[in-house]
Amino acid sequence: MELKKKEEQVLLLTALVGCGKTTLVKMLCWDDEIKDESFSSSWCNIQVPKVEALVLNFQSRNYTLPEFLEKMVELKVIIITNYDIFPAELSNFQLLKSLPNLKRIRLEKVSIPSLCNAPVPLRSVKKISLFMCNISQAFGNSTIQVSDSLPSLMEINIDYCNDLVELPTWLCEVLSLEKLSITNCHKLSALPEGIGNLVNLEVLRFRSCTELSELLESIRSLHMLRILDISDCLSIIELPKHIGELHNLEEIHMKKCLKLRKQLPPSTVDLKQLKLVVCDEERAKLWEPIKESFSGLKVMVAKEDINLNWLQK
Repeated sequence: MELKKKEEQVLLLTALVGCGKTTLVKMLCWDDEIKDESFSSSWCNIQVPKVEALVLNFQSRNYTLPEFLEKMVELKVIIITNYDIFPAELSNFQLLKSLPNLKRIRLEKVSIPSLCNAPVPLRSVKKISLFMCNISQAFGNSTIQVSDSLPSLMEINIDYCNDLVELPTWLCEVLSLEKLSITNCHKLSALPEGIGNLVNLEVLRFRSCTELSELLESIRSLHMLRILDISDCLSIIELPKHIGELHNLEEIHMKKCLKLRKQLPPSTVDLKQLKLVVCDEERAKLWEPIKESFSGLKVMVAKEDINLNWLQK
Protein backbone atom coordinates (compact mmCIF):
# COMPACT_ATOMS: atom_id res chain seq x y z
CA MET A 1 0.00 0.00 0.00
CA GLU A 2 1.19 3.50 -0.80
CA LEU A 3 0.66 6.29 1.70
CA LYS A 4 -0.48 9.67 0.44
CA LYS A 5 2.04 12.50 0.34
CA LYS A 6 1.79 15.15 3.01
CA GLU A 7 0.75 17.91 0.66
CA GLU A 8 -2.23 15.98 -0.64
CA GLN A 9 -5.57 16.84 0.96
CA VAL A 10 -7.55 13.64 0.51
CA LEU A 11 -7.53 10.81 3.04
CA LEU A 12 -8.94 7.45 1.87
CA LEU A 13 -9.64 4.97 4.67
CA THR A 14 -11.11 1.58 3.80
CA ALA A 15 -12.36 -1.16 6.06
CA LEU A 16 -13.22 -4.09 3.82
CA VAL A 17 -12.57 -7.58 5.14
CA GLY A 18 -9.14 -8.93 4.23
CA CYS A 19 -7.82 -5.82 2.50
CA GLY A 20 -4.98 -5.17 4.96
CA LYS A 21 -6.61 -2.27 6.77
CA THR A 22 -5.48 -3.38 10.22
CA THR A 23 -1.88 -3.66 9.08
CA LEU A 24 -2.03 -0.20 7.57
CA VAL A 25 -3.45 1.40 10.70
CA LYS A 26 -0.77 -0.29 12.83
CA MET A 27 1.86 1.17 10.53
CA LEU A 28 0.33 4.63 10.84
CA CYS A 29 -0.41 4.56 14.54
CA TRP A 30 2.03 2.04 16.00
CA ASP A 31 -0.84 0.46 17.92
CA ASP A 32 -0.40 -3.31 18.31
CA GLU A 33 -3.69 -3.58 20.18
CA ILE A 34 -5.89 -2.81 17.18
CA LYS A 35 -7.98 -5.84 16.27
CA ASP A 36 -9.74 -6.33 12.96
CA GLU A 37 -13.14 -6.91 14.52
CA SER A 38 -12.96 -3.68 16.50
CA PHE A 39 -11.54 -1.60 13.67
CA SER A 40 -14.26 1.03 13.56
CA SER A 41 -14.02 1.85 17.25
CA SER A 42 -10.24 1.49 17.76
CA TRP A 43 -8.90 4.29 15.62
CA CYS A 44 -5.87 5.96 17.06
CA ASN A 45 -5.68 9.72 17.37
CA ILE A 46 -4.80 10.51 13.76
CA GLN A 47 -3.91 14.16 13.22
CA VAL A 48 -5.07 15.24 9.75
CA PRO A 49 -6.41 18.79 10.19
CA LYS A 50 -5.84 19.83 6.55
CA VAL A 51 -7.69 16.96 4.88
CA GLU A 52 -10.63 18.22 2.79
CA ALA A 53 -12.22 14.94 1.65
CA LEU A 54 -12.73 11.73 3.63
CA VAL A 55 -13.97 8.39 2.26
CA LEU A 56 -14.95 5.74 4.80
CA ASN A 57 -15.66 2.29 3.35
CA PHE A 58 -16.62 -0.60 5.61
CA GLN A 59 -18.59 -3.85 5.78
CA SER A 60 -20.49 -4.19 9.03
CA ARG A 61 -23.90 -4.13 10.75
CA ASN A 62 -22.67 -1.38 13.11
CA TYR A 63 -20.23 1.43 12.52
CA THR A 64 -18.94 4.16 14.80
CA LEU A 65 -17.50 7.28 13.24
CA PRO A 66 -13.90 7.75 14.44
CA GLU A 67 -13.31 10.36 17.13
CA PHE A 68 -10.55 12.09 15.18
CA LEU A 69 -13.21 13.25 12.75
CA GLU A 70 -14.15 16.21 14.95
CA LYS A 71 -10.62 17.61 14.58
CA MET A 72 -10.71 17.63 10.76
CA VAL A 73 -11.64 21.30 10.68
CA GLU A 74 -10.90 21.73 6.96
CA LEU A 75 -13.05 18.78 5.88
CA LYS A 76 -15.45 19.68 3.05
CA VAL A 77 -16.65 16.29 1.82
CA ILE A 78 -17.41 13.05 3.66
CA ILE A 79 -18.52 9.87 1.87
CA ILE A 80 -19.56 6.89 3.99
CA THR A 81 -20.25 3.57 2.22
CA ASN A 82 -21.29 0.27 3.74
CA TYR A 83 -20.65 -2.83 1.60
CA ASP A 84 -22.62 -5.20 3.81
CA ILE A 85 -25.92 -6.70 2.61
CA PHE A 86 -27.89 -4.89 5.31
CA PRO A 87 -27.78 -1.21 6.31
CA ALA A 88 -25.41 -0.47 9.16
CA GLU A 89 -26.38 1.33 12.35
CA LEU A 90 -24.36 4.52 12.30
CA SER A 91 -23.28 6.07 15.59
CA ASN A 92 -21.21 9.10 16.60
CA PHE A 93 -23.11 11.04 13.94
CA GLN A 94 -22.99 14.10 16.19
CA LEU A 95 -19.28 14.49 15.38
CA LEU A 96 -20.26 16.10 12.09
CA LYS A 97 -21.43 19.23 13.88
CA SER A 98 -17.78 19.93 14.74
CA LEU A 99 -16.85 20.43 11.07
CA PRO A 100 -17.28 24.13 10.22
CA ASN A 101 -16.36 23.74 6.53
CA LEU A 102 -18.31 20.58 5.70
CA LYS A 103 -20.18 21.13 2.41
CA ARG A 104 -21.20 17.69 1.17
CA ILE A 105 -22.36 14.46 2.84
CA ARG A 106 -22.97 11.19 1.00
CA LEU A 107 -24.21 8.12 2.86
CA GLU A 108 -24.76 4.68 1.34
CA LYS A 109 -26.53 1.75 2.99
CA VAL A 110 -26.59 3.07 6.55
CA SER A 111 -29.36 3.59 9.08
CA ILE A 112 -29.36 7.24 10.01
CA PRO A 113 -30.00 7.94 13.70
CA SER A 114 -32.99 9.94 14.83
CA LEU A 115 -32.59 13.64 14.20
CA CYS A 116 -35.37 14.61 16.56
CA ASN A 117 -33.80 13.05 19.66
CA ALA A 118 -30.35 14.44 19.01
CA PRO A 119 -30.36 17.27 16.45
CA VAL A 120 -27.04 17.68 14.66
CA PRO A 121 -26.49 21.23 13.38
CA LEU A 122 -24.94 21.11 9.91
CA ARG A 123 -24.77 24.82 9.25
CA SER A 124 -22.31 24.79 6.33
CA VAL A 125 -23.62 21.70 4.50
CA LYS A 126 -24.93 22.44 0.99
CA LYS A 127 -25.56 18.95 -0.39
CA ILE A 128 -26.81 15.72 1.19
CA SER A 129 -27.04 12.45 -0.77
CA LEU A 130 -28.62 9.30 0.66
CA PHE A 131 -28.44 6.00 -1.25
CA MET A 132 -30.10 2.79 -0.05
CA CYS A 133 -30.32 4.18 3.48
CA ASN A 134 -32.87 3.62 6.23
CA ILE A 135 -34.09 7.14 6.93
CA SER A 136 -37.55 6.81 8.47
CA GLN A 137 -36.12 7.01 12.00
CA ALA A 138 -34.17 10.14 11.14
CA PHE A 139 -37.09 11.88 9.42
CA GLY A 140 -40.04 10.67 11.44
CA ASN A 141 -41.82 13.20 13.69
CA SER A 142 -38.77 15.39 13.81
CA THR A 143 -39.02 18.95 15.11
CA ILE A 144 -35.80 20.21 13.59
CA GLN A 145 -35.24 23.96 13.71
CA VAL A 146 -34.11 24.22 10.11
CA SER A 147 -32.92 27.81 10.42
CA ASP A 148 -30.39 26.61 13.00
CA SER A 149 -29.57 23.12 11.71
CA LEU A 150 -29.52 23.38 7.90
CA PRO A 151 -29.36 27.06 6.94
CA SER A 152 -27.14 26.52 3.86
CA LEU A 153 -28.62 23.35 2.38
CA MET A 154 -29.18 23.67 -1.38
CA GLU A 155 -29.51 20.10 -2.65
CA ILE A 156 -30.98 16.83 -1.38
CA ASN A 157 -30.71 13.55 -3.29
CA ILE A 158 -32.54 10.48 -1.97
CA ASP A 159 -32.30 7.27 -3.99
CA TYR A 160 -33.53 3.73 -3.25
CA CYS A 161 -34.48 4.56 0.34
CA ASN A 162 -37.28 2.04 0.58
CA ASP A 163 -38.59 3.00 4.02
CA LEU A 164 -39.44 6.55 2.96
CA VAL A 165 -43.26 6.73 3.03
CA GLU A 166 -43.81 10.48 3.32
CA LEU A 167 -41.64 13.54 3.30
CA PRO A 168 -41.18 15.22 6.68
CA THR A 169 -42.84 18.59 7.16
CA TRP A 170 -39.59 20.21 8.31
CA LEU A 171 -38.20 19.68 4.82
CA CYS A 172 -40.57 22.41 3.62
CA GLU A 173 -38.74 24.89 5.86
CA VAL A 174 -35.41 24.49 4.04
CA LEU A 175 -35.97 27.70 2.12
CA SER A 176 -32.44 27.66 0.70
CA LEU A 177 -33.17 24.41 -1.17
CA GLU A 178 -32.69 24.61 -4.95
CA LYS A 179 -32.76 20.94 -5.93
CA LEU A 180 -34.86 18.13 -4.46
CA SER A 181 -34.38 14.74 -6.11
CA ILE A 182 -36.20 11.68 -4.78
CA THR A 183 -35.85 8.64 -7.02
CA ASN A 184 -36.71 4.95 -6.77
CA CYS A 185 -38.39 5.39 -3.39
CA HIS A 186 -41.25 3.05 -4.18
CA LYS A 187 -43.13 3.48 -0.89
CA LEU A 188 -43.30 7.27 -1.02
CA SER A 189 -47.01 8.03 -1.23
CA ALA A 190 -47.55 11.48 0.25
CA LEU A 191 -46.08 14.96 -0.01
CA PRO A 192 -46.45 17.64 2.67
CA GLU A 193 -48.76 20.53 1.82
CA GLY A 194 -45.98 22.93 2.68
CA ILE A 195 -43.86 21.85 -0.29
CA GLY A 196 -45.01 25.08 -1.93
CA ASN A 197 -42.90 26.98 0.60
CA LEU A 198 -39.70 25.96 -1.19
CA VAL A 199 -39.75 29.15 -3.21
CA ASN A 200 -36.12 28.86 -4.37
CA LEU A 201 -36.53 25.35 -5.76
CA GLU A 202 -35.32 25.01 -9.36
CA VAL A 203 -35.36 21.22 -9.83
CA LEU A 204 -38.04 18.90 -8.43
CA ARG A 205 -37.65 15.21 -9.23
CA PHE A 206 -39.82 12.27 -8.12
CA ARG A 207 -38.69 9.73 -10.70
CA SER A 208 -39.84 6.13 -10.16
CA CYS A 209 -41.76 6.89 -6.97
CA THR A 210 -44.39 4.37 -8.00
CA GLU A 211 -46.83 4.87 -5.09
CA LEU A 212 -46.98 8.66 -5.34
CA SER A 213 -50.51 9.41 -6.51
CA GLU A 214 -50.60 13.20 -6.84
CA LEU A 215 -48.67 16.43 -7.01
CA LEU A 216 -50.21 18.88 -4.57
CA GLU A 217 -51.73 22.12 -5.82
CA SER A 218 -49.36 24.00 -3.53
CA ILE A 219 -46.52 23.49 -6.03
CA ARG A 220 -48.09 26.40 -7.94
CA SER A 221 -46.00 28.63 -5.65
CA LEU A 222 -42.69 27.26 -6.93
CA HIS A 223 -42.12 30.15 -9.32
CA MET A 224 -38.38 29.46 -9.68
CA LEU A 225 -38.92 25.86 -10.79
CA ARG A 226 -37.24 25.03 -14.11
CA ILE A 227 -37.39 21.21 -14.22
CA LEU A 228 -40.20 18.92 -13.07
CA ASP A 229 -39.56 15.17 -13.37
CA ILE A 230 -42.29 12.64 -12.55
CA SER A 231 -41.08 9.90 -14.91
CA ASP A 232 -42.22 6.38 -14.00
CA CYS A 233 -44.59 7.63 -11.31
CA LEU A 234 -47.11 4.94 -12.10
CA SER A 235 -49.87 6.19 -9.77
CA ILE A 236 -50.15 9.87 -10.73
CA ILE A 237 -53.43 10.38 -12.61
CA GLU A 238 -53.29 14.11 -13.47
CA LEU A 239 -51.19 17.24 -13.37
CA PRO A 240 -52.05 19.97 -10.85
CA LYS A 241 -54.89 22.26 -11.92
CA HIS A 242 -52.80 25.42 -11.55
CA ILE A 243 -49.56 24.09 -13.05
CA GLY A 244 -49.62 27.07 -15.42
CA GLU A 245 -48.47 29.32 -12.59
CA LEU A 246 -44.98 27.79 -12.83
CA HIS A 247 -43.93 30.60 -15.15
CA ASN A 248 -40.23 29.62 -15.29
CA LEU A 249 -40.80 25.93 -15.98
CA GLU A 250 -38.64 24.83 -18.94
CA GLU A 251 -38.83 21.03 -18.83
CA ILE A 252 -41.38 18.38 -17.87
CA HIS A 253 -40.36 14.72 -17.78
CA MET A 254 -43.38 12.43 -17.61
CA LYS A 255 -42.65 9.17 -19.41
CA LYS A 256 -44.37 6.00 -18.21
CA CYS A 257 -46.89 7.81 -16.02
CA LEU A 258 -49.26 5.04 -16.99
CA LYS A 259 -52.34 6.36 -15.14
CA LEU A 260 -51.95 9.90 -16.42
CA ARG A 261 -54.53 9.79 -19.19
CA LYS A 262 -56.70 12.82 -18.43
CA GLN A 263 -56.67 15.93 -20.55
CA LEU A 264 -53.99 18.40 -19.48
CA PRO A 265 -55.23 21.27 -17.28
CA PRO A 266 -56.26 24.41 -19.24
CA SER A 267 -53.61 26.41 -17.37
CA THR A 268 -50.88 24.34 -19.05
CA VAL A 269 -50.89 26.79 -21.98
CA ASP A 270 -49.61 29.48 -19.59
CA LEU A 271 -46.23 27.71 -19.32
CA LYS A 272 -44.64 30.21 -21.71
CA GLN A 273 -41.04 29.18 -20.89
CA LEU A 274 -41.68 25.49 -21.53
CA LYS A 275 -39.22 24.16 -24.12
CA LEU A 276 -39.08 20.40 -23.60
CA VAL A 277 -41.49 17.63 -22.69
CA VAL A 278 -40.06 14.11 -22.41
CA CYS A 279 -42.72 11.41 -22.38
CA ASP A 280 -43.91 8.16 -23.95
CA GLU A 281 -46.17 7.85 -26.98
CA GLU A 282 -49.42 7.81 -25.02
CA ARG A 283 -48.54 10.91 -22.98
CA ALA A 284 -47.34 12.67 -26.15
CA LYS A 285 -50.92 12.51 -27.47
CA LEU A 286 -52.05 14.64 -24.50
CA TRP A 287 -49.88 17.50 -25.76
CA GLU A 288 -51.04 17.46 -29.37
CA PRO A 289 -54.18 19.63 -28.85
CA ILE A 290 -52.23 22.46 -27.19
CA LYS A 291 -48.79 22.20 -28.79
CA GLU A 292 -49.54 25.12 -31.11
CA SER A 293 -49.96 27.38 -28.06
CA PHE A 294 -46.22 27.18 -27.39
CA SER A 295 -43.30 28.72 -29.22
CA GLY A 296 -40.61 26.17 -30.00
CA LEU A 297 -41.91 23.44 -27.70
CA LYS A 298 -40.31 20.04 -28.34
CA VAL A 299 -42.29 16.97 -27.30
CA MET A 300 -39.76 14.16 -27.29
CA VAL A 301 -40.87 10.53 -27.09
CA ALA A 302 -38.30 8.67 -25.01
CA LYS A 303 -37.00 5.37 -26.30
CA GLU A 304 -37.86 2.24 -24.39
CA ASP A 305 -35.23 1.78 -21.71
CA ILE A 306 -35.08 -1.71 -20.26
CA ASN A 307 -32.89 -1.23 -17.21
CA LEU A 308 -32.17 -4.23 -15.02
CA ASN A 309 -29.53 -2.54 -12.86
CA TRP A 310 -31.95 -2.44 -9.93
CA LEU A 311 -31.69 -6.25 -9.70
CA GLN A 312 -28.16 -5.83 -8.35
CA LYS A 313 -29.18 -3.48 -5.54
